Amino acid sequence: MNKVEWDYEPFWSEAVAQIRNHLSDQEYSMWFASIFYESSDNQTIVLSVPSAFYRDQICKRYYQYIKQLLDELTGCDMKIEFMIKSQSQKTNSDKETTSSSTGEEEYQDIQQSTQIINRKKNGEFNPDYTFENFIIGDNSSFAYNACLAIAKNPGASYNPCLIYGGVGLGKTHLIQSIGNYILSKEKNIHISYVTAETFTNEFIQSIGEGKNHQFKNKYRKVDILLVDDIHFLQNKNQTQEELFHTFNALYDSNRQMVFTCDRPVSELKELTARLRSRFERGLNVDLQPPDYETRSAILKKKCELQNFSMPNEVIEYISSTITSNVRDLESSLTKLIAYSRLLGKEITLPIAKEQLKDSYSIQSNQSFTIDTIQKVVGEYFNLSSIDLKSKKRTKAIAFPRQVAMYLSRKLTDYSTTEIGYEFGGRDHSTVMHACQRIESRLQSDPMLEGNIQRLIRQIKEHKKHNR
Repeated sequence: MNKVEWDYEPFWSEAVAQIRNHLSDQEYSMWFASIFYESSDNQTIVLSVPSAFYRDQICKRYYQYIKQLLDELTGCDMKIEFMIKSQSQKTNSDKETTSSSTGEEEYQDIQQSTQIINRKKNGEFNPDYTFENFIIGDNSSFAYNACLAIAKNPGASYNPCLIYGGVGLGKTHLIQSIGNYILSKEKNIHISYVTAETFTNEFIQSIGEGKNHQFKNKYRKVDILLVDDIHFLQNKNQTQEELFHTFNALYDSNRQMVFTCDRPVSELKELTARLRSRFERGLNVDLQPPDYETRSAILKKKCELQNFSMPNEVIEYISSTITSNVRDLESSLTKLIAYSRLLGKEITLPIAKEQLKDSYSIQSNQSFTIDTIQKVVGEYFNLSSIDLKSKKRTKAIAFPRQVAMYLSRKLTDYSTTEIGYEFGGRDHSTVMHACQRIESRLQSDPMLEGNIQRLIRQIKEHKKHNR
């Protein structure tokens, strides 16, 4: 009997489109531009990467994210396998090989290629992030108009400007709209957009290569500096020091700076006081979750941009059930559009409800608080909330703390940075590690799965009794 061929390439293409929509251009170019679909069989998809180092980094950083997307798109429990191919092999042969370069050399090669790609993109901006494509609501009109004023007259008013708000509310869209607007009017102006993580990585690399002077020149000689996600700078004292001096150099010469953050800067406890005071010096404006009318307008605009007709009753259903942020709205819409185009079916209300039932379930849990989760998990393991927030690392406390972090990530829309802060000011990487540990154990420990489900029921009961 001939072996059945399974073609998951359309699903991989759709997953890549969603990944690109959710990551910054730098992050996407660095880690996903060199991943290629190779083949698929039953519920396994094979992807090629340029080296073992690259493969290990992808598995460490993004494996669960990629798998979750593919599971949702295919409706199957997908398995992902990686094969190593050099650039020459991608064009000349399908032979597997190993890389002879070191991990550090490979990382530098990736950085260099990313820089080339970003330079070609004329300022590192996503062309879809424009003021015209941003849907204004009561939650965002202040921030929108502030950014538009900055774009029209950079350096004159509102300098610096800090936009803050939860995940997926449009901070990156607005800050990149400034860059796109200015570049559309003046091609020769020097604008630099960078995430705080990329700024940190470049700074570390410049120290290691003895090129600190070049790094300083890169950011202190720009006309406009746009920095995304400054909450990432917490506990990174040397990077904070460098940004402080960069800030002063630009401010003294009346050059525009705009920053984004996931919370008010006053809540960044691990930021030096003098850098915090610099951010607070100018205009600070917040973004709130969109209301029903704004959510509906966003969905209709996204359908228009993708040339897709969605029934009004489906738009109304999504707008009513997905209330957290714009990113979740877009993700739900993207899933339905992918379902329609890949399977050749029109989207109806029953189909929308079935495909988005997991999203709706998550949304219904958004009123959970981290305090409630800590209380329930603490009682379950005979610990106090104080124990879970403490610096103690004994096994009796460390494992329950990891469970509580995992449930906080699963049941709320708090970022890993915000969760880390609620657990004694821990770094976001600690929360990510905790979630990965629990997810890994869940695959091999049926008893833990039962305990997790029991805890979720208890958290729901606690919520119900405290309404």
